[in-house]
Amino acid sequence: MNELGWAAAQIILGLGVLVAGAEMLVRGASRLAAAMRISPLVIGLTVVAFGTSAPELAVSVQSSLAGSADIALGNVVGSNIFNVLFILGLSSLIVPLAVSSQLIRWDVPVMIGVSIAVPVLAWDGSTGRVDGVLLVTGLLLYTFWCIRQSRRENAEVQVEFAQAAPAVDGGAAKLVLQVVWIVLGLVLLGFGSRQLVGGAVTFADYLGVSELVMGLTIVAAGTSLPELLTSIVAACRGERDIAVGNVVGSNIFNVLGVLGVASVVAPQGVSVSDAAMRLDIPVMIAVAVACLPIFLTGHRISRWEGGLFFFYYLAYTLYMVLEATDSEFARTVSGVLLLFVIPLTVVTLSVSVLRNFRRSTIASEAV
Repeated sequence: MNELGWAAAQIILGLGVLVAGAEMLVRGASRLAAAMRISPLVIGLTVVAFGTSAPELAVSVQSSLAGSADIALGNVVGSNIFNVLFILGLSSLIVPLAVSSQLIRWDVPVMIGVSIAVPVLAWDGSTGRVDGVLLVTGLLLYTFWCIRQSRRENAEVQVEFAQAAPAVDGGAAKLVLQVVWIVLGLVLLGFGSRQLVGGAVTFADYLGVSELVMGLTIVAAGTSLPELLTSIVAACRGERDIAVGNVVGSNIFNVLGVLGVASVVAPQGVSVSDAAMRLDIPVMIAVAVACLPIFLTGHRISRWEGGLFFFYYLAYTLYMVLEATDSEFARTVSGVLLLFVIPLTVVTLSVSVLRNFRRSTIASEAV
């Protein structure tokens, strides 16, 4: 097997082991929490949401320690873009997704805020240990707030999360088994992250593309597989709050937790390249901001809005590939998006928001 084949095998093996490790970690931690009589809603907001981001955390920490900071940053930024555009887009194409008012009032603005915090903290070219501590502190505060807010959720949401995280008998043997699942999950995450990072670095060197591009595309999409599977299954089952909340919660965790921890453990911090500051980080912020008007159009993500998300992810990925191969067609793609597609999308969404606001005003006046 040549060098490229071995790198591809490492990536596939790493992704498979990461998904298995994340599944074991989430299963063990959620059942252990349920056995300790912790609310299913709290489990969903914390253990499940954070557990599905465990591959991103493992890969970013491993790449930071290995001196591949571009993969660490690209993994966070690329995963956030993938989560919204690809996962929400595909999920809402399967079935239109309802969006809770709490997500619109609180969680989406938090996601936008933490996205904007990335270029602010990285203005000097990197996110160092102090920046990492600030991000992790923000994660702890956000988690505490989620647990506090969960006490106010209505019965419907409580039942939905209870079905996703069923109660477990708290016998000693079963508690020990859940701890074993957690330990195995952590071991697999560590092994899988090393394989994936090693394969991605080799793959990037062989193809002559940057590690940032690898982190933004293959690594980001691969580590987001748990979020993809969770949201699609939840959408098919009609678990609307889990399908959308999983993506928003994971994006917040990616910035505060994954980038925060990676910045703390990296000896020189996580470097942020000029290329990421010019394109990829602004795209991540734009994607987060785009959620608000789409979520406001009737508190749902319709199929056409999901198709719009999905189209933008394909266009972004195409541009990344063309740019990485120095193709002149990349300028054509970016020109079409900037001059025609994006302005048309802004106008369409603005009209939808105004129509929804007008209907809400008429309905309130009628009452």
